[in-house]
Amino acid sequence: MNASDLWPLVLSLRERAPLVQCITNFVAMDVTANVLLAAGASPAMVHATEEVADFVQLGGTLSINMGTPSPDWVEGMMAAVSAAQTRGTSWVLDPVAVGATPYRNAVAAGLLSFDPTVIRGNAGEIMTLAGRTCVTTKGVDSTQTAATARDAAIALAAERRCVVAATGEVDIVTDGRRLIVLGNGHPLMTKVTALGCSLSALIAAFLAVSDDPWAATAAATAYFGVCGELAAEGAAGPASLRIRLIDLLYSLDAAAFDQRLKVMA
Repeated sequence: MNASDLWPLVLSLRERAPLVQCITNFVAMDVTANVLLAAGASPAMVHATEEVADFVQLGGTLSINMGTPSPDWVEGMMAAVSAAQTRGTSWVLDPVAVGATPYRNAVAAGLLSFDPTVIRGNAGEIMTLAGRTCVTTKGVDSTQTAATARDAAIALAAERRCVVAATGEVDIVTDGRRLIVLGNGHPLMTKVTALGCSLSALIAAFLAVSDDPWAATAAATAYFGVCGELAAEGAAGPASLRIRLIDLLYSLDAAAFDQRLKVMA
């Protein structure tokens, strides 16, 4: 898979502007909404239990993020993914800090039972969901690298019959059979909160413009990584990286994407 395989999905996203329903955390709402808008999608930051299922019926896709769970929000998450499963709506699970507390583990287990289309997390989160007992966590941050999660990602994807993206220093995207390793991004991106959360929502947007969840996830991850890498090169620090990243998601062209994309395997 190369840039010519992935770029058409970027163009489709910009042309079709799909609705992406996001139940995400307080920290991530602003940057997630702006990332989606800049890339061409239409975000709906909806979490009230009373309306989440109705929003699923409007079409589009769904992104579920466990960053700041509370009983009311978890109830809304469960209602949304239940409606998505019934309707056949594609959805992404971002299991933020799973493994850190029994409560998060229980929430993740409940969400997994509704068959996510894609699971996107850092290495530690993916290894925890795959049942790798060696995993340790530091809050919402991973103490593992994406490369160490390769086998866990493949196993989890095969077990759950979904696509798994383990992101970090390198990004691994697999459906249990196919696998791509992407090498874009920049260490400065780790100094801007909620970029991983935003990537999960962006993957949901790409799911709306492709019949192949693996290709959609690879395209979203590659696009985000290239934009992040270019943004970091001209940034004075984390704040300007965030602004430049949003600008690049809006303005990146095919030539720059082709030149900068790093497919490692």
